[in-house]
Amino acid sequence: MDFTTIRYETQGSVALLTLSRPDKLNAINSVMVQELHQAMDKAESDEEVRVIILQGEGRAFSAGFDINGGTSQGDITSKRKVLTEDFNIIMRFWDCPKPTISAIHKYCFGGALEMAMACDLTIASEECRLGEPEPKFGSGIVALLMPWMTGPKQAKQLLMTGDDRVTAKRAYEMGLVNEVTVEGQHSDAALKLARTIAALDKTAIALTKQAINRSYEIMGMRQALLQALETDVVIETTETPESREFNDILERHGLKEALAWRENRYAG
Repeated sequence: MDFTTIRYETQGSVALLTLSRPDKLNAINSVMVQELHQAMDKAESDEEVRVIILQGEGRAFSAGFDINGGTSQGDITSKRKVLTEDFNIIMRFWDCPKPTISAIHKYCFGGALEMAMACDLTIASEECRLGEPEPKFGSGIVALLMPWMTGPKQAKQLLMTGDDRVTAKRAYEMGLVNEVTVEGQHSDAALKLARTIAALDKTAIALTKQAINRSYEIMGMRQALLQALETDVVIETTETPESREFNDILERHGLKEALAWRENRYAG
């Protein structure tokens, strides 16, 4: 199976899915979404694979969903379709019957952070910076997992300020990551952890994951996430002065200038 935006390989009982758009900081576009589904199908159906690792190639894990096409374009039906597809690929790692581990470094923003949180375990390199900056340009959260991974006070602070400079150490303290490694050792640490899990009884591991996830489902997590997704549809299809100016700069001058406007606007 040939992929253009990801790489797929196995090392013994571990499948490694590597986001591979390094020139775009591994921004997640529609092609990558489909290829991630295909790679997950492959890993889940392979009887030899017991654990799946998600990582990023090059300078960063991922800058999140690709916004080069704009953030508030299209009618509500088409926007709901796109956001639902984004939501489904994030939750694919939560719903996967096999253990999933995310190994993140440098930048892990927006939908990429949600994807990392959806994995069962997360290893972060110490230089990593995390966050969800979407409110800074009139956008919303696709999969509102953060309140379920940390406390409501901390989730509100991060999501209501658009803070995208959360350190790996702070993320560890908040319960968003399991382990912080020295710079550049995140993938090795994830592989070591994966091999530890892979050596255990696969049925017991699968049922344990299922039981933990079901506990959250019983508490209403899935229903809450789907309701939050509908809220995101409203946010993404409602034009505000901030989103209008961001999208105008994005269209006329490109992503770099739009991001610079965003950072200058909220500096300090």
